[in-house]
Amino acid sequence: MWKSVLAGTTALAIAGGSLVYAQQGPGGQRADGPRWRPTAADISAFGDARVAAIKAGLNLTPDQEKVWPAFEKALRDRNKLRSDRFAARASADRPTDPIERMQLRAQRMSDAGTSLKAIAEAAGPLYKSLDDAQKQRFTILARLDGPMHHWRGEHSRRNSRGPGGPGREDAPGARP
Repeated sequence: MWKSVLAGTTALAIAGGSLVYAQQGPGGQRADGPRWRPTAADISAFGDARVAAIKAGLNLTPDQEKVWPAFEKALRDRNKLRSDRFAARASADRPTDPIERMQLRAQRMSDAGTSLKAIAEAAGPLYKSLDDAQKQRFTILARLDGPMHHWRGEHSRRNSRGPGGPGREDAPGARP
């Protein structure tokens, strides 16, 4: 019996690999066209849509509307930073010097940290004014690790597990 299971598994592995290879065109490209890559305008549009979705999902009261603009400005500033960074990266050559790459990455991380701190400071008063149902929706809607994880496929793996599960930000040894 084990021989037949092993033979069947081997046949499936070979057939599956052949199907994947058959879908690729010359140079490893997909047969149905190149993979979609977002532009800076796409990133900006998705950021704007996300801000609108957060506001619509929270269903703010008139008192809460008063503290919304600071949070919205911080989100939009972060979206602009991402869009600008993406446009700059698309038009620039990657540095070949490892020290220069490290310095560039450090600058990007510093800029991202500054914008995240601004969001946290602006979100505080808004979050305190929310009721329990709004807080629940805020937690889901305002995933501030960003939409870029969707494009890399990390978002679904990282956030599909329960609290403390492997790959979660709060899990021991989780990546930042």
